Amino acid sequence: MPEPAVTPHSGPGPGFGRGPVVTPSRVVAGLCLLAPFVAMLWVGSYAKVEPTLAGIPFFYWYQMLWVLISTALTAVAYQLVRREQRARKQGGAR
Repeated sequence: MPEPAVTPHSGPGPGFGRGPVVTPSRVVAGLCLLAPFVAMLWVGSYAKVEPTLAGIPFFYWYQMLWVLISTALTAVAYQLVRREQRARKQGGAR
């Protein structure tokens, strides 16, 4: 039975021992993801009937508007993190 190939190991991989990297784009992405939670948890700001929109009370259309806003903010956060990862890969390959 052949022995498994052993590759030389010069130590821990790159980034070993470093904590999480906080960058401005990650902070903005985090804020984009946090905003919908804060908006929906602050019920007192939208627990009312007026103003109505096409006969729909504010309580309902405000929440439905946040579905669209959340989608946009999630897309922005995704693009920011993805762009940073691509830049980091290109910087590490050089």
